[in-house]
Amino acid sequence: MHFAYPPRKSSNPPPFRPRTSALPTIRGKRLKAIVLSGLAFLTLLWLFHRGGRNRHAPPAYHKPSGNPPVVIVTVFNEGKYGKGYLDMVKENRLKYAEKHGYGTFFVKSSDYDLRGAPVSWATLPAVRHAMTKFPDASYIWYLDQNAFIMNPLLKIEEHVMKPSRLEELMIKDHPVVPPDSIIKTFSHLKGHDVDFVLTQDKDGLSSSSFVVKNGEWAKFFIETWFDPIYRSYNFQKAEQHALEHIVQWHPTILAKLALVPQRILNSYSKEKGGQEYKEGDLAVRLYACGEAGEDTCETESQRFAQWKAAHQDS
Repeated sequence: MHFAYPPRKSSNPPPFRPRTSALPTIRGKRLKAIVLSGLAFLTLLWLFHRGGRNRHAPPAYHKPSGNPPVVIVTVFNEGKYGKGYLDMVKENRLKYAEKHGYGTFFVKSSDYDLRGAPVSWATLPAVRHAMTKFPDASYIWYLDQNAFIMNPLLKIEEHVMKPSRLEELMIKDHPVVPPDSIIKTFSHLKGHDVDFVLTQDKDGLSSSSFVVKNGEWAKFFIETWFDPIYRSYNFQKAEQHALEHIVQWHPTILAKLALVPQRILNSYSKEKGGQEYKEGDLAVRLYACGEAGEDTCETESQRFAQWKAAHQDS
């Protein structure tokens, strides 16, 4: 049986006729809405990220205005020294500070919890405390309770901390711990790089009189020096030996340190300990006073009672 073939398609199809459906228009509107929504989402995401970044940004550092130019810090051990002697030390600081418009910061060693460490460690929280109380001070001068300011005409910011003056005074390429420490002060250091100034005596670095430039680096330095791990080491000379350790092992601190001649900042009452005081020096420390009894400092201080006349005449 044979079946008929289906009819063949025409070789001349009808001309193309455009669709009359609205589907492409709908698709175009949806695409436009999706694009706009995406842009809005990305904008919100960027704004959120920017706001979050600003919330967690580090605070701007406070730059001291220089009011007051210097704050003198002294820590008193009232259990070791008599009231008359300590009052005389306060008077010495106050007269000098009044002349130059400086601030003073007097505290007791018992004001700070040292967790069993020697009382001399109180130097460091006292200095850090002064930075907080006087955020606009340019410099903090720590001066031991066994020292007296002898020359009221000399100003810390000019006599010690002025960059051009430091260029003249700095002892460069010198062993940090005499006589033969392999770690030496930097030979290329410039005056404007210095944030920490102190002296040496015959035994090593002396922390009885030093100056720090107030700022973020000084806070870092003092907090590093006061770290509990160093207090736990039981150094023979407490914070003094801790400082020698830190300076030799932390170049970030050595890079800000300047040694100056001892008589610039920290003359001694006896040549036995270091460079002996001579008339005209800024300050004198009563070397080793107090070791033979609480009255020995007051007795020795009478040798240097001329500071009172010097303050009256200036």
